[in-house]
Amino acid sequence: MMRILTLNQTKQWLKHSKTPLAKTLFVQLKTLRQFEMPAPRFVVAPLYSLHCFLRMLTTTLTRILWWTPLLKGRCDTVGRNLNLLGGLPFISGALRIHIGDHCRVSGHTTFSGRTCARQTPELQVGNNVDIGWMTTIAVGQRVEIGNNVRIAGRALLAGYPGHPLDTEARAAGAPETNEQVGDIILEDDVWLATNVSVLAGVRIGQGTIVATGSVVTHDLPAMVLAGGIPARVIRQLNQLSNKTSSNKKSQSRYET
Repeated sequence: MMRILTLNQTKQWLKHSKTPLAKTLFVQLKTLRQFEMPAPRFVVAPLYSLHCFLRMLTTTLTRILWWTPLLKGRCDTVGRNLNLLGGLPFISGALRIHIGDHCRVSGHTTFSGRTCARQTPELQVGNNVDIGWMTTIAVGQRVEIGNNVRIAGRALLAGYPGHPLDTEARAAGAPETNEQVGDIILEDDVWLATNVSVLAGVRIGQGTIVATGSVVTHDLPAMVLAGGIPARVIRQLNQLSNKTSSNKKSQSRYET
C-alpha cells in the first residue's frame, strides 16, 4: 500500500531529497512563490489612491451611520461633534457614561464598571478630550476627566483592580474589596502619555503631564511633569495662569 505523505512530510521531502524529481519540483515551486505581477507606477498609483479613498469613505460612513449612533445609545449624555475612530468601544458592567463636546474616542478602547458597586459607577468626560487606542477605563465609583485632556494609547485608569488581595478569596473568584476601590480625577489640560497607568484614589492636577510608561499611585499637583514607577514630580511647567489663558482661547475656537 502506497504511503500517503502529509503536507509537512512533503515539504521536507522537497527540501532535502536528493532525487532529480524533488529538486526540480522544489525549484519550480520556489519560482512560483516568488512570482510578482507587473506593477507600472502609472497604473498602480491611481489604484492605490482609489483604494485609500474607498477605505476612507467606508470608514466614515460606518462611523456616521453605525458606530457613533450605537455609542450614543449606550451613553447617558453625549455632546456635539463626537468623533469615534475605528469602531465601537467595548463597554462592560453597569456604567453611566457622560461625554462632552468635541471629543475623540478610539473604537479600540474599553470602558468597564464595577459589577458589585453599591451605586452605578459613573464616567464623566469633559469637552475636547482625546481617548487613545487600546485605553482601558475601569470605573470603581467615579472617573472624572476634565476639559482638554489628552490620554494617549494603552493607558489604564484603574478605579478598581478586579481581584481581592486575599489569596483564598481570589482563588474562589471573589471580587475586590471596597478598600481597593477609589475615584480617579484628571483635572483640565492633563496629558497622559503612552502606556500610563493611574491607580484608584488618584487626582492629577490641572495641566500636569505624565511621562510614558509611568504608574501614578498618588496625587500629583498642577502644572508639573511627572514620571516613573511610582510617578514623581520631575520639574515644574509653565505658570498655571498662562496655561489657563491659552485654554480659554482654545475653548472659544471650538465654540465658534
